[in-house]
Amino acid sequence: MAHTSQADVSEERNAGVLLHPTSLPGPFGIGDLGDEAFAFLDWAANARMHLWQVLPLNPPGYGNSPYGCHSSFAGNPLLISPQQLLERGLLPKLERVPKFATGDVDFDRVRRWKNELLQTSWKHFQQHASQEQRDDYAQFTADEKSWLEDWALYAALKEQSGGAAWWDWDRAISRREESALHEVRQSLAESIDFHEYVQWLFDRQWRAVREAAHAREIRIVGDVPIYVAGDSADVWSHPDLFQLDDSGHPSVVAGVPPDYFSKTGQRWGNPLYRWDVMHERGFDWWIARVKRNLEHADIIRLDHFRGFAAYWEIPASEPTAINGQWKPGPGLALFEAIRDALGGTLPLVAEDLGFITKDVHELRRGAGLPGMKILQFGFSQLDSPHLPHRYEAKTIVYTGTHDNDTARGWFESATRDEQELAAAYLGPECENISWALIRAAYASVACTAIVPVQDILNLGSEARMNRPGDPKHNWTWRLQSGALTGEHAARLRRLAEITGRA
Repeated sequence: MAHTSQADVSEERNAGVLLHPTSLPGPFGIGDLGDEAFAFLDWAANARMHLWQVLPLNPPGYGNSPYGCHSSFAGNPLLISPQQLLERGLLPKLERVPKFATGDVDFDRVRRWKNELLQTSWKHFQQHASQEQRDDYAQFTADEKSWLEDWALYAALKEQSGGAAWWDWDRAISRREESALHEVRQSLAESIDFHEYVQWLFDRQWRAVREAAHAREIRIVGDVPIYVAGDSADVWSHPDLFQLDDSGHPSVVAGVPPDYFSKTGQRWGNPLYRWDVMHERGFDWWIARVKRNLEHADIIRLDHFRGFAAYWEIPASEPTAINGQWKPGPGLALFEAIRDALGGTLPLVAEDLGFITKDVHELRRGAGLPGMKILQFGFSQLDSPHLPHRYEAKTIVYTGTHDNDTARGWFESATRDEQELAAAYLGPECENISWALIRAAYASVACTAIVPVQDILNLGSEARMNRPGDPKHNWTWRLQSGALTGEHAARLRRLAEITGRA
């Protein structure tokens, strides 16, 4: 199989596509790891795309955001394909499937139905699984024990508490007193086993998708947020690695300072790491996190890379990000520890967007990582660093990301100055702005060009994946069945051939 090595993303000119699996089409209310995922890989291979970039694949928490997950190690149960369960004899039959809309994901409705379906699958497995399946399940639980036990216990306790945050559980359990944990491990044994089973299902289905990608010479680009959610198995099981008060709440929280876009900055609210403790331990938690994510992806995009150089610390009592202060991050020591643990490779991409200072550039170059450029950002000033003539080769260029409007949506709401600058730079093709940006990305010197599916389809703002700061209407967009055609693939393939990306 080709391209299975966890190598640097930027070793050769290539192109890729950005689409989170929840956005795939299909009859079950949400994109999953079934037939449509394999069909999408066929389409991408036909388009000569060698990378498929996804968002974090973990179980989403508040607001269904893949950037605020209940675990940095577990997989998202909502991605499990009912069809694959049926085909592998892990479900007796598929009945009472609600009539889901083919448009946006209704997370609450999907979650209720899929949880019931997975419970049925678990009961069926206990009674009818083959010896080979039982052995494989046992092997998985043994291999992944270091994170799986904590995750399954956390998930079972969360279920029992009606979804309460871990710091609101019984004090002995929230503080992880061994006698209390021993007791609940016994009383919740069935629920714990179920959650371990669900992780096995996710892992084996995703493994099949990834193997299919490799067979088509496509590598997976995963995504690791710098911070984790406060209400997560990560923080509950490793409280000593985070800056928490006696009740388990963060004493200081993450965010970014005021800037051109926001007078009060952004107060994200995630707990901050105790980097000194992590450093003392050889960054073992981070190494384990990266290794686990490399079981699901070949390359990892590190979100908010600037926080590894210096991060904005906000007292938890502050309602905005105004009264924060810069604190030094772990720097190169973290990346050297990860590289050593991975045997000398560092298959990471630095998301180096936002307020970037000299020390951030120095850290990225010191670690030998490619950075990111966003074409949409290129037209707000003359000679912008986001324009193709300014790139260094070790760069990944995007027309836009999941956090931006679509190319068409951006252009339609851009200022007249931006539109005129784009027209002057891109030329007559600007009439179809999405493809003008795709062509500019492909033709650039950047080693890698990645395009969101929405831009390939020239969709407007209605197809936007995320509007930062808007608690509703995010993460729900879905691709319509058959929307990506052979014509789209042929056009991208030709572009890849003439720009050396095929």
